[in-house]
This record gives sequence, C-alpha cells and structure tokens, in this order.
Amino acid sequence: MSSLVKFRSKSRSTFSRFDLTLNLAVAALLLIGTLLVYAATREWFRSNDLDPEYYLKRHILNILIGGLLAYGTTLIDYRLLRAYAPILWLISVIGLIAVFIPGIGEEVNNSSAWISLPGGFQLQPAELAKIAIIVGIAMVLSDRDQTQKDPSDLDVIKALVIAAIPVLLIVIQPDLGTVLIISAAVVAMIGVSGARPIWVVGLLLLAVIGGFTAVQTGAVSDYQVARLQSFVDPTSDPQATGYQIRQSRITIGSGGIFGKGLFAGPQTSGRFVPEQQTDFIFTVAGEELGFIGCSLILFLYLLIFIRAFRICQESRDLFGRLVCIGVIAWFIFQSFENIGMAMGLMPMTGVPLPFLSYGGSSMFANLIGIGLLQNVHARSR
Repeated sequence: MSSLVKFRSKSRSTFSRFDLTLNLAVAALLLIGTLLVYAATREWFRSNDLDPEYYLKRHILNILIGGLLAYGTTLIDYRLLRAYAPILWLISVIGLIAVFIPGIGEEVNNSSAWISLPGGFQLQPAELAKIAIIVGIAMVLSDRDQTQKDPSDLDVIKALVIAAIPVLLIVIQPDLGTVLIISAAVVAMIGVSGARPIWVVGLLLLAVIGGFTAVQTGAVSDYQVARLQSFVDPTSDPQATGYQIRQSRITIGSGGIFGKGLFAGPQTSGRFVPEQQTDFIFTVAGEELGFIGCSLILFLYLLIFIRAFRICQESRDLFGRLVCIGVIAWFIFQSFENIGMAMGLMPMTGVPLPFLSYGGSSMFANLIGIGLLQNVHARSR
C-alpha cells in the first residue's frame, strides 16, 4: 500500500511540473483535428448508409490511447531511457521487417507499411521507429567521457548506422515521406551534438545526390515519380496526383477569410479531395475555417515549437537536449511538408499533419514525442 501511495505522489509531482502551455496548445490542436476529421467524413458516410461517426469514434480512441502512452512516457526518468534504447531500436527494426511478411503485413496505397491487427486496426511501425531512432542517436552522441568535448567521427558513424538500418527498411516499403522526416531529425541532432560541420554538409549533399540518383535509376516507384512531376506540372497527371493537387488548392482557396463554416464546406462534403481526413486535413481547415482558422492552427504549431525549444534550452544534460532537438526537427519538418503539400508548395509525400490528421500510429508517435518533451521539462526544473 505504501509503495502505491509513493507512486501516486510521485506521479502527481511529475504532472505538476509539466509545461502547461505546451499541453494546452496540443490539446487545442487535438480538439480542432477531431472536428476536422468528423467534417471530412460524416457526410460521405451518411450518404452511403454508413455510420457517420465511424472515423470520429476511432479518432477519439486514438487520442485516448496516445494520451496514455504520452503519460506513460513521462513516468520513467528520460535519462534511464539510455538503458532501453537498444531494446526500443530492436523492436522497431523487427516491426519494420514484419510488414513484409505475408499474413502480417498489409499493403495500402502502394506501400507495404502496415501490420494488420484484430478489429480492423492497423499499426505502422515506421511511425514508432522515429522515437527509437531519436532516442538511440541521442544515446550514442551524448555518451562521452570527461575528456571528450564533442562526439568523435566514430560516434557520428555509429549514429548514422542506428538510423540507416530502419531507414533502408522504410525505403523498401516505400515510404519516402517518413524517410525525409527521419533524415531531418538525424541531421539536426548531429548538428547540435557538436560534431564537425562537415558531417552536416556531407549528409545534405548525400541526400540531394541520393534523391537524384534514385529517380534516374528507377529506384523510386512510378507513382512517386508521378507525384514529383505533378508538383512541377499539375497538368502532367490530371486524373491522379495532379487532380489531387488542383482540388486541394481549390478547396483551401474557397474558404476565403472566414471560411464556409464548420461542417458546411461543399468541397469537403463532396469528397473532391481524396484522403482528406489524413494527409489533406489542412484543406478542410482552409475551406471551413478560412484564413482565420488556418492562422490559429499555425499559431498553435508555432507555440508548440517555441515551448519545445525552451525545454531544450533548459535541459541539464546533452542527452535530453538531443532528444528534444530530434522531436522538434521531426515536428517542424512534418508540419511544414504536410501544409506545404496541401497548398501545392511541396511535393506529395503522404505524411499526416501532427495532432490533426486521422491515423492511430501517427497519433501515438506524436503524443509520445510530446511525452518525451514533458519528461525532459519535468526533470530539468
């Protein structure tokens, strides 16, 4: 009984040290996202004699599970995660391999990235691999003796190996959007760790050369090449990716300053934008909430990024700072890519918008990332 009382007391003490502004900003985005997911799916489901609240219920369930995972992440001192980093990394690699096993993995939208679960649920190991890679790289780059000021070249190579194996498995799926997000986090962490600048420059050059080579050699699938071509010229594939980009722009632009009103968007109700509840959720905000609503969403993201940077600055050790930088780079790049994609400013990569888009695995990963930030914050005060 006494141990239970101590656990509850410790939990309350940790909770009281959370960054309230960060939690409120995330909660506001989750609420807005829930309304947008419902707006994007209700009318189509009702018109087809299906449960109009199907996606709404599952989305709320995903948030509840993600919230529990986030809170669970804060219960263990983040500095103890060093010991669990190899286990997390190994589990993530096993999950990424499992998607290719017949009967376990499932192909969706030309990508073998999901594991089938009972009840019609799916798990995307690549989303959770982001956490394992960030924690693993932070462990390697922060593990140095008192005489070593900055990570050695060998440390950087070890960090790149930790990222390379999961990334290669994700490339095979293929899921280039997730690869880009992980790459951004890895480069940011190496840059902040104190490693020689040549590593950051070299990685950026390697990314450009590797992308060009992949397209030229046919390593990138045809539909991914079509996405890039549609970004440059939306008329190149008018019935597929080009159509989606055009409809996305039309939907966002139709909202004007104040929007059509929640649940009152004709483009959204007519399902003119495919996958609107996931990768193109920002188009729902553009049409129904308008410029004002989109500005509020962008402000909330900016608030999250500012608070996350503040937590990073206040961290007492390099491991905590590197974990924070990895999460920050992940959130910033993924948000920028998704919103830019919806507005036609970035190529289509199929990445969800953090905290807004429908999707279980992405929601779990995003909220675990918030849990890591709160963990560092609570133990740095």
